[in-house]
Amino acid sequence: MIRVSIVGASGYAGAELAGLIHKHPEFEIAGLYVSENSADAYKAFSALHGKYAYQIDRTLIPISESQIAKLVPECDAIFLCTPHEASVEMAARIVEAGGVVFDLSGAYRLSDLSVIKEYYGFSHKYPELLTQAVYGLAEWNAAEIRQANLVAVPGCYPTASLSALKPLQEAKLIDSSVIPNINAVSGASGAGRSAKLSTSFCEVSFNPYGVLSHRHTPEIAEHLSNPVIFTPHLGNFKRGILATITLKLNDGTNIQQINQAYNDAYEGKKLVRLRQSWPAIQNVEGTPFVDLHWALDEKTGYLIVVSAIDNVLKGASSQAVQCANLRFGFDSGRGLV
Repeated sequence: MIRVSIVGASGYAGAELAGLIHKHPEFEIAGLYVSENSADAYKAFSALHGKYAYQIDRTLIPISESQIAKLVPECDAIFLCTPHEASVEMAARIVEAGGVVFDLSGAYRLSDLSVIKEYYGFSHKYPELLTQAVYGLAEWNAAEIRQANLVAVPGCYPTASLSALKPLQEAKLIDSSVIPNINAVSGASGAGRSAKLSTSFCEVSFNPYGVLSHRHTPEIAEHLSNPVIFTPHLGNFKRGILATITLKLNDGTNIQQINQAYNDAYEGKKLVRLRQSWPAIQNVEGTPFVDLHWALDEKTGYLIVVSAIDNVLKGASSQAVQCANLRFGFDSGRGLV
């Protein structure tokens, strides 16, 4: 069995990850941890996440950045569900100690130090590790993930957006003179488990936020190799993301070429579902799938692509498990479907 530890196990992504590892036929939980100052330290995991009562009987142990390397000899891999600044330090210490780390934060997703400073607000202390980190978009970077000791698990919005756009980019069908426009809405769980006025039930109203400044914009653009306009919205529901993307295709592109691009990209990749109808959040909630559907306006050459995922699963924890499956020699969907 592959033994894994989860740091940040009290949050939504960490809890879902613990549940997936608990049920996985090849993995087992070595330990569940929280940051040393967490209010959840020494609490029972199942007391915070009641659906795992009588299943995952673990205590949440506090751990500091300086102690993180001590976990490396005790397990085969470590998942970090921690804030970006903490993940920067923790991931570096794990790699230095010879460990394997899957980081669910944004700490190692970008390569440009100035962009990290602008969008995340801190100066990255380990630029050499940025060149070693593999971006964990599982359907696209499988070969690199299999060899990596540091995997940067993509953000939820980028997962939905890149899954929709990369087949067209790889097939060279996108008109580079017109920037793709991504409008996406996420459930409130995307903001994390900590209490905030802006995400409390009575305050949430379908509204845009982070307009022209959201940190997922450069992530999508870098890994698409194409600029995008990205406008996120907060929805008054718990979980899920629906992204509606409008883009211009090269003159003369027909629906057969588009269909072929998606079929070629995702043939045999069972966690991407090419639907015959428009995706809906209710069909992906609680699943590891990404659902895609598209329509071409032949008069204008514009394409509408809609992508739906569960933001906590495919947008975080289940994609992290996909990456771990690949890294340890299993099928990408092992334990997920």
